[in-house]
Amino acid sequence: MIVAEAVGRVLATLGVRAAFGVVGSGNFHVTNALVARGAGFVAARHEGGAATMADAYARTSGTVAVLSVHQGPGLTNAMTGLAEAAKSRTPLVVLAGEATDARSNFHIDQDAMARAVGAVPMRITSAAEAVEDTVAAFRTARHGRRTVLLNLPLDVQTEVVPWLGPLDEHPAVIASAARAAAPPDGPPYEPLYEPAAVPAEADVAALASLLAASRRPVFVAGRGARHARRELEDLAERSGALLATSAVARGLFRGSPWDLDVSGSFATPLAAELIHDADLVVGWGCALNMWTTRHGGLIGERASVAQIDLDEQALGAHRAVTLGLVGDTAATAEAVSAALGAATGPPGERRYRSPGLARRIQAEGRWRAVPYTDESGGGRIDPRTLTIALDDLLPAERTVAVDSGNFMGYPAMFLDVPDERGFCLTQAFQSIGLGLATAIGAAVARPDRLPVAALGDGGALMSAAELETVVRLGLPMVVVIYDDEAYGAEVHHFGPHGHPLGLVRFPPADLAAIARGHGFDAVTVTEPPEVAGVAGWLKGPRDRPLLVHAKVTRERPSWWLEEAFKGH
Repeated sequence: MIVAEAVGRVLATLGVRAAFGVVGSGNFHVTNALVARGAGFVAARHEGGAATMADAYARTSGTVAVLSVHQGPGLTNAMTGLAEAAKSRTPLVVLAGEATDARSNFHIDQDAMARAVGAVPMRITSAAEAVEDTVAAFRTARHGRRTVLLNLPLDVQTEVVPWLGPLDEHPAVIASAARAAAPPDGPPYEPLYEPAAVPAEADVAALASLLAASRRPVFVAGRGARHARRELEDLAERSGALLATSAVARGLFRGSPWDLDVSGSFATPLAAELIHDADLVVGWGCALNMWTTRHGGLIGERASVAQIDLDEQALGAHRAVTLGLVGDTAATAEAVSAALGAATGPPGERRYRSPGLARRIQAEGRWRAVPYTDESGGGRIDPRTLTIALDDLLPAERTVAVDSGNFMGYPAMFLDVPDERGFCLTQAFQSIGLGLATAIGAAVARPDRLPVAALGDGGALMSAAELETVVRLGLPMVVVIYDDEAYGAEVHHFGPHGHPLGLVRFPPADLAAIARGHGFDAVTVTEPPEVAGVAGWLKGPRDRPLLVHAKVTRERPSWWLEEAFKGH
């Protein structure tokens, strides 16, 4: 077989179940080889959307995804999505044709582009090494939790691979397949790396000592702890800790009476109070960056801070820590539990874990329990009122994907999610326009749940081409557009200082009509009673996706944006 075919077959043999992309001459054969060996392929309308779909699929499924693009412009079109994936340490293999002849119009330094956004460049250099190089790229993505660009030079793609037997009998494939095979149907919850790393015994003992001495500990779990719920809850029970997450791990502790939901800019007043009053904050697979800590102000000045991460460079990267441990979060939590023993006494003796606090968390622990004045009127609906109504209407088994913008806190916090796989937030690069593609990738990974895309009007119009992809795939998606006819973050950032806003405000657009033109059902919501149109769609056959064009109030910034502005 030729190299292009071998690369696709090897990846499918190693367990790749889904690929996304836009097919051109440079990635035609490798993509068809993937499909021929059983991988699903989603053809996006733009490589930027395809990259984000692959990113979201990998996050939601817990498996390695593939992005397949043409040489040159196919890769440049995908770069914003690749930057998001690389910054998020998403296990992703990018297959890109490569024009190595400098005279070609398609020629660019693709390695430099990958490095510029934090991805790992690799290359198929010969037919003799094609299988080994493909396996190496897959293993780097999976076990290194990296976004890998695997360049496929056009001249090398057509060379004949010397291996004559079945690829699943190739020594390199056999060595990897036993550890990297696709998991069974349903979302895998095992870590994407091996083996589970445990910190040094002295470090484990040091963390156990901090927990034993603490009266008000709080755990903040991030993306690197999404496989570790049981172990973290066991340790929290033993130490009396309260539980919170970064935004990207939202839902991890759903159902626990000690779940504070999200730490940081999205935190409820109660969560902010309890995290600020903690005498020990432990970040588990969590960057403890400015968003998770409200520019550092959410953690009390006298609090000790511990951090556990597989990447040593992540320890203390955003704020100083009292103790940093390199290790897998689940394995570390188990080891610390064993070291802690019964030294802390029963949870009832811990200050934070009291029946009274449990009642407060139940009563005040979600944003919808925080009182507010409904500002709906004048042909616009309060985004809080809109989102609470949608939360009541939409099925509990849902996957929520949120774009970036002033609006984003409302769906991110007022739409509940069933678990950590029910929320997908592509925000490491803070680009708008990724939300719709995020929802598509997550929906392909979890077809058993209702996909909900929450977008601003700016991001929706940026990604409108992918509305056709939603219809073509037959996804029963609900797309909610929070339309303030502006780039709201800029309006609220610069407006109070008297700057002109004509460049960031726009005339009204009939977004419902645009959606219908792509094959959606659509409703326009300008006041609370009109949300009933969503209920009608939910009762129907749902044979077409639904777009909710919500004209939202726009007089004030969202609470999370006000917090963000404090850091500028």
